[in-house]
Amino acid sequence: MKSILPSAWTLPQRIRDRLGETAGRQRAMEAEGHLLLVLHQPPSAADPERIGRYFWRDPTGAWKSNACGAGIQGLKSHVDEFANKIDKLEDALQVATSAASFYGILRELTPLARTTRHLHAALQHGRELCPADRDLIALRDRAGELERAAELAQQDAQASLDFQVAYHQELESQRSYEMAVATHRLNLLVALFFPIATLSSIFGMNMAHGFENAPAPATFYVVLGAGLIAGLILAIGVGRRPAPIGQPGRTKPAPPRRT
Repeated sequence: MKSILPSAWTLPQRIRDRLGETAGRQRAMEAEGHLLLVLHQPPSAADPERIGRYFWRDPTGAWKSNACGAGIQGLKSHVDEFANKIDKLEDALQVATSAASFYGILRELTPLARTTRHLHAALQHGRELCPADRDLIALRDRAGELERAAELAQQDAQASLDFQVAYHQELESQRSYEMAVATHRLNLLVALFFPIATLSSIFGMNMAHGFENAPAPATFYVVLGAGLIAGLILAIGVGRRPAPIGQPGRTKPAPPRRT
C-alpha cells in the first residue's frame, strides 16, 4: 500500500500501520517517542473533500510537515490559517445585511467550526502524549480560542439569518393584513351603496311601476333613504367579525390523530 506520508520520514511501523489511503479524521498518534499529528487544512464550502496535513515530531523534539514547512513554525502557520479565515468571516459578518449574505457566511463557518473543534481535540491529545512540549501546549490553547471564536461566529450568523427570515415574514404578514383591511373597507362601501344602485336600476327602467306620477322630490328622498337604510344593514352584516376559535359559533379543529 502506498504511504500517504513523505517517503523520507522514518516513522515507526506501528504508526504507519495505523494510516489508511486517506487522511481520515484529525488525530494524534505516538510510538517510540515519535508523535504524528494528522490534521486537515482549513475547509471550504466549495470543496467538501478533506485534505490532510501531517506534522511529525521526532524523539529529539524536531518538527517536520508535508505542507507547511519545517520546525514548529509549520504547525503555527497551520493554526494561523484557521485564525485568518475566521477573522475574515467575522469581518464579513459585520457588514452583511441580507439573508443571502448571512447564508453564504454560514456555509463557510459550519465546516470551519467543525474542523477547528477537531483540530483542538487533536492538539489536546498530542499534548497529552508529549506533555513536555511547551510549544504544543501553546498551540493547543490557541486552537481552543479559535474553536470558541468559530462557534460564536457561527451562532451569530445563524441568529442573523433567522432574524432576517422572521423579519421578512413579519413584513409579509403586515402587507397581507393591510391588504385585508383595504379589501374589507371596499366590501363595506360596496355593501353600503349596492341597494341604492339596485333601486336606481330598477326605477330607471322604461316600464310602468306606479311612481311615475308620484310627487317629487319626496319620492326620490324616500327611495334614497330606503336604499341607505338597506345598505347600512347590509354593511353591518358584512363587517361582522367571525367568532374566534373556541367561542360559540366556531368549532375548534380537532388535533390530528397519531397512527
